[in-house]
Amino acid sequence: MFWMGVDVGTGGTRALLVDADARVRAAFTSPHADMRMERPGWAEQDPADWWDAATAAVRGVLARAETTGESVAGVGLSGQMHGLVVLDDADRVIRPSLIWCDQRSQAQVDAVDAAVGRENVVAWTANPPLTGFTLPKLLWVRDHEPDRFRRVRRVLLPKDYVRFRLTGERASDVSDASGTGLFDVAGRTWSDRMLDALDLDVSLLPRVVESDAVTGQVTNPAAEATGLSPGTPVVGGAGDQAAGGIGNGIVDAGVASCTLGTSGVVFVHMDAPAYDPGGRVHTFCHAVPGAWHVMGVTQAAGLSLRWFRDTLVPGAAYADLMSEAERADPGSGGLYWLPYLMGERTPHLDASARGGWIGMSARHTRADMIRSVLEGVAYSQKDCLDVIEGMGVDVGAVRISGGGARSPFWRQVVTDVLGKPVAMLEGEEGAALGAALLALAGTGGAGTVSEVAGRAVREAAAHAPDETRHALYRRGHAAYGSLYPALREFYRSAAGGMG
Repeated sequence: MFWMGVDVGTGGTRALLVDADARVRAAFTSPHADMRMERPGWAEQDPADWWDAATAAVRGVLARAETTGESVAGVGLSGQMHGLVVLDDADRVIRPSLIWCDQRSQAQVDAVDAAVGRENVVAWTANPPLTGFTLPKLLWVRDHEPDRFRRVRRVLLPKDYVRFRLTGERASDVSDASGTGLFDVAGRTWSDRMLDALDLDVSLLPRVVESDAVTGQVTNPAAEATGLSPGTPVVGGAGDQAAGGIGNGIVDAGVASCTLGTSGVVFVHMDAPAYDPGGRVHTFCHAVPGAWHVMGVTQAAGLSLRWFRDTLVPGAAYADLMSEAERADPGSGGLYWLPYLMGERTPHLDASARGGWIGMSARHTRADMIRSVLEGVAYSQKDCLDVIEGMGVDVGAVRISGGGARSPFWRQVVTDVLGKPVAMLEGEEGAALGAALLALAGTGGAGTVSEVAGRAVREAAAHAPDETRHALYRRGHAAYGSLYPALREFYRSAAGGMG
């Protein structure tokens, strides 16, 4: 028998199969259409595209494994967090989804701060309101599209829309719900105080379960679309970062994960909820029942390198870019990349921040530019780790995953910047694997989530920090840290057209 994980990412949906020993047996990815960015800071996707990609990915992984839906004992879901999916009374999608990196809702964040009080929001939800979260997106629709808002009867997150199409059930899990801005993270339930303060009805929201709990079964129409068997159980699953934490074995204290996907995330397990008073990192429920996690987010990690390639060297292979970057000296000759292409979360919480190079001179080469992008993203991840360790959370080692982690060179840059041993896991599957492991724990009788995740972790490539480069990067990180404060007022004065 197999257990399936389905991860609804930004660029595509990935389906993966594991066996009873938690070993990956097959995987398949179906791409999404590009996100729509009609204005600076806007980002939308069509939920129907996620469903189409999910059906293609499920059929693809079954074919690749040379098996059928009858062999799948359970399904787990993961996906990009914070996206807003709104349905009408006939369960039709009302408008394209405002996804995680959409930054248009700063006015709504300010309104929440004014109406509720920032201190209350943090006390009630463990996090400040942010433009990336689901709540400000919903309020933006209420303020700017009142006709559409009057039709809203249900609010779902991206993976939970796919769940709805699979099972007909409107449900979410505690980790994904934590990123909405409406969830009592300490109590693991919707926050009545937030809902009351903002005049929102809890009936808009899905029921919430722990990540390994069964939420429903595959319906006959969904079985016909996907090739799964009718009645196959679907567990709660998790937001992509919590699922990635499961896939990376971050189920105990002491080890962090660093994910270099479209965004970049530093993620650490906690046995009890704690939060940064400044709200610079997120405290969410973990996919491990009864546990929590803290994470810092770089909005444009892999996105920075993709932007560079697509804009300046279209069609270039990433491997060639990495080889070119290796020819530049550490520190990129004093050239710094600020990876704020979609604003920034940790540590600045500033939707108006913008990316760019600082320190460019006529002697800089394209190799310096590429290396500076890699280093700038690593510096931003170091910002995340510093805030987390400043909360008293001990981190001795790091496990790295995501598309950027496929490059040994970028892995070493991250290792040297963080100054901690970094290991890549065998398979590097992250969120899709975590979703499959949650299905195995919830429907396979294979043990707890922590036990299943522990069996799945198999370290492969390991990197140790080079002390000379780490010392250089400590100075570089300090210089990098001085740049945002110097530019903050410029960003805000130039932030017109955000809607």
